[in-house]
Amino acid sequence: MTLDTAEPTPALSATGKPLTKRGEATRRKLLEAAEEVFASLGYHEASIVKITERAGIGLGTFYLYFDSKQQIFEELVVDLNRRVRHSMSEAMAGASGRIEAERAGFEGFFRFTAAHPALYRVVREAEFVSPEMLRLHYTRIVDGYEAGLRAAQRDGDVDEALDPEVTAWALMGAGELIGMRYLLWERDEHDNPPNAMPDAVIDHMTRFIRNALEPRRTPGGSHD
Repeated sequence: MTLDTAEPTPALSATGKPLTKRGEATRRKLLEAAEEVFASLGYHEASIVKITERAGIGLGTFYLYFDSKQQIFEELVVDLNRRVRHSMSEAMAGASGRIEAERAGFEGFFRFTAAHPALYRVVREAEFVSPEMLRLHYTRIVDGYEAGLRAAQRDGDVDEALDPEVTAWALMGAGELIGMRYLLWERDEHDNPPNAMPDAVIDHMTRFIRNALEPRRTPGGSHD
């Protein structure tokens, strides 16, 4: 799961000018507030007023950074995508072998989604609000994932008969639905969601990934 970890492009104001440190901090507060508002209310019930109230920032200040509700929504998709890919790549650093890297990458993904459940709702709302952003979110993850699988095939860690693109989409889909089932939907007796993915679930997922990816060998020890 090699992912693009390039630094994000510098944040700009609504007029396209580079932001000061203070401006970057204000923009970040607006994005954090938008994450909470869109997650709790959905796109159509959310408003710029609610976002600025949550951020503790004046309504007029919003338009120094974003032109509209749709623009901050789209910027939020990009921001969440960058941060989840960073969480996964950081977790994978130093992993030995492809299966260990897969496990570590999904652990990073689950840690991020446990802390930012808004990722699920925002991405799903993008299907209707901004379909191109939905596609951008998934393809940015898959492009790096596919490159990592191809490299692992060259190293002999992954079955060379697997199509890297299909495999990347399949594994990403599995990880997303497992996160939905065990992080987003699960609740304790106080109706609180879990703060981490259970180790047993990750163990079973790792076994599934190992069975799917490892090179097939004949009884004599050679590859099929």
